[in-house]
Amino acid sequence: MEGELLAQQVLNGLTIGSMYALIALGYTMVYGILQLINFAHGEVFMVGSFAGLGVLLLVERIAPGAGLVPALILALLAAMAAAALLGMLVERLAYRPLRHSPRLSLLITALGLSIILQNLVMLLVGTEDRAYPDRFTEALQEGFDVGAVHVAWQQLLTLGVALAFMGALTWMVRRTRLGKAMRATAEDPITAGLMGIEADRIVALTFAMGSALAAVGGVLFGLNYSINFFIGTQAGLKAFIAAVLGGIGSLPGAVVGGLLLGLIEALGAGYVSGTWKDVFAFVILAVVLVFRPAGLLGRPVVEKV
Repeated sequence: MEGELLAQQVLNGLTIGSMYALIALGYTMVYGILQLINFAHGEVFMVGSFAGLGVLLLVERIAPGAGLVPALILALLAAMAAAALLGMLVERLAYRPLRHSPRLSLLITALGLSIILQNLVMLLVGTEDRAYPDRFTEALQEGFDVGAVHVAWQQLLTLGVALAFMGALTWMVRRTRLGKAMRATAEDPITAGLMGIEADRIVALTFAMGSALAAVGGVLFGLNYSINFFIGTQAGLKAFIAAVLGGIGSLPGAVVGGLLLGLIEALGAGYVSGTWKDVFAFVILAVVLVFRPAGLLGRPVVEKV
């Protein structure tokens, strides 16, 4: 039984960790380009989750017999589009005018945006918890058993979709011209501009892609848990911890940090107490900042005078 409990908790940890990783990638991408911690990113995740819910409710009203897979794909694409647009608006209206301002101004702006987005959604949808339509969640709760370990379709869907998007992002950054432009802008925006790379365009696209990935995490979260206007705060903090744990600015680090954080939370909940799982996350943050500030896969930056 001990081994079966371990296997079940590992599966649970990888599921929630993959969602953390999707959000953490957005933090890492923006930080790599602008050296900015976008604390409004958690609210983009929340907006994406509600956008997916809205599409599925619309599908249930217009075509109640529609297939599960086409409806989920439509919800995922719509949520990604809505979040990408929101991310670009946030960058254009809030961050770009302050790009050359002191870091504290950007930090305060990010926190203010988080509060504004959170309260706007609260006014639009209310304060009560919402759930994705039962037809989708109940179908995905089914699955198969491996011994005493139950593997739900929603867990496989979450892991599969998250890994697919994370792999696609890594390939894009490493193998395409856009990815090279992003890496060049992150390395030296002034020199990149002299080489014909439009820094403003690259930054806007970075916000769009990071926000779209957060929306994917939001839809997957909604298929596993109930949602409300406040989910972005906790998920955003956990994803930030994951990014720091893996090494903020490193795409592989964000993935490793997210999965590792999910595993630690799940194992802590299974073997210690579920009420302490949030404590584990913040203890990890403190330990990493003290003993390895650059994170597991991050590289210390040496400034030459």
